[in-house]
Amino acid sequence: MKYIVTGVDGKLGGRVAELMLEEVAAADLIFTCPNMDWLKPEKRERWEAAGVAVRQANYDNVDEMTEAFRGGDRIYIVSAVTIGEIRVQQHKNVVDAAIAAGVQHLTYTSFLGASDPRYAHVYVTPDHTATEAYIRERAAETGIKYNFMQDNLYLENYLTTSVMLALMSGNKWYTTAGEGKATYVPKDDVARMAAALLLGRGEDNRTYKACGCESLSQRDLAAMISDLSGRQIEYCPVSHEEFFEYLDSMHIPRTATEDFSQAPVPWCGNDMVTNEGSIAEGLMDVPSTDIEDVTGTKPKTARELAKGYSYIWENNVRHWRDIK
Repeated sequence: MKYIVTGVDGKLGGRVAELMLEEVAAADLIFTCPNMDWLKPEKRERWEAAGVAVRQANYDNVDEMTEAFRGGDRIYIVSAVTIGEIRVQQHKNVVDAAIAAGVQHLTYTSFLGASDPRYAHVYVTPDHTATEAYIRERAAETGIKYNFMQDNLYLENYLTTSVMLALMSGNKWYTTAGEGKATYVPKDDVARMAAALLLGRGEDNRTYKACGCESLSQRDLAAMISDLSGRQIEYCPVSHEEFFEYLDSMHIPRTATEDFSQAPVPWCGNDMVTNEGSIAEGLMDVPSTDIEDVTGTKPKTARELAKGYSYIWENNVRHWRDIK
């Protein structure tokens, strides 16, 4: 059995890659990234020296991906970073390439609510809804098996970039989340679930919800950071338009296709406003034990995770590229 991990140049795909190395022989692994120049040379050298096949597989190039995936039996698909029709097409490309290469099982990183019409107004959701539908369609045609991981909002983002923006804004934490709560999920725990599903530890054709073990409000998170950092963070719930204006003032573009050259975070305003707004609506407060059920271990708590990001306030980090 050979396993493919895509997007290994990224933080999530990179985590899954390292976990797979702990589980199976390196010779049974294929790691891909969209551009070899994006992969740190020392990481590539270490993987190849161990016996991993490291290949370029750009989501815009079906032929390249088909060759890169050749020989693999199961694949973990990291979702593309672009938002909108381009991303949907890229996802279709990678699914088509995997099937053409003879892959028998897909594990796809989706988003919480992708199969629920109540989430359709959240900026990133329609892309995942369309991708899930396409995978089901191709599965019906070809018999390929799959798992969907519907990830909740990543906890790290609220312990890093949200804290960073608050410190850059006079210790004021602006959001449209109001008093809503969410079961934010640590990315390490998402990676553990992804590796487990890639290894076949889930049920075929089933959707798993990747959610954390705590139901927390952003007011809770701001209070926790205040306690840990010794800096009093003021929690400031605002309207959608007020949050847009705030993000505009921080040079954060409203759409994913605009200029990010001055943006301190890699997400657009539409993404941030609707994600946070969905928390206020109660859509992200979803209890699930799927991570523990599949991996045997509960997700980390916010306080456990936050201690590892103390450098954000200690070093006054101002840009997402400086986040480890």
